[in-house]
Amino acid sequence: MANYNFRNFIIGLVITTFFSCNSNKRAVDNKIELPEVIKVTKVEPSNETIANFLSEYLKLKYKNRSFKKYMYVSVKHQRLYLIKNDSTIRKYPISTAKNGIGSKQNSYKTPPGLHTVKRKIGKNVPSGGIMISRVYEGKIAKILTKKENAKKDYVTSRIMWLQGEEPGINRGRNIDSYNRYIYIHGTPEEGYIGEPASHGCIRMKNKDVIELFDFVEEGTPILILKY
Repeated sequence: MANYNFRNFIIGLVITTFFSCNSNKRAVDNKIELPEVIKVTKVEPSNETIANFLSEYLKLKYKNRSFKKYMYVSVKHQRLYLIKNDSTIRKYPISTAKNGIGSKQNSYKTPPGLHTVKRKIGKNVPSGGIMISRVYEGKIAKILTKKENAKKDYVTSRIMWLQGEEPGINRGRNIDSYNRYIYIHGTPEEGYIGEPASHGCIRMKNKDVIELFDFVEEGTPILILKY
């Protein structure tokens, strides 16, 4: 019991020291800068480590929110994790923005910080179905499994439209994720999944985005971090 309590104390101390204080966070071009310790590892952490660490962090930083189920996007590892009851239940390869992390309007960057799924669109759209202005008109995209560019930056299969929850970081004038139309969505350019390639949104393989769509509800939190 003593070893268990000591381990919890150390975990709590690390989380509190490196994450909970806003004084340890600085905004540069609307980026969230995390401490150097988070940047050390080049190997993707285990699912259990990610779920345990992030769940504690979220509970400390956002005390008035529920995180029984949430998503986490690691830009560094190009992964989206679906976490429920402090355990990773799904993990998907993704593509975030080719231009990197940022929240400014017209930057074509993926915004950092806490978001929620504001709207889910496309429940009955077939796999690869093209949505223009969030409307499916009956056309199916050719899915490219090699690194090839589609004719346009098509949005396919499903849309989860994100709303920023942090004023000054991803919500408000000129940095508002919802007004920037930041989505989680399917793409015909599946050959690029696993590396930064989008214009700001979070792209997924079509089968994966359809599966994820059915697992989450409107209001589900999603944390996007550089690391």
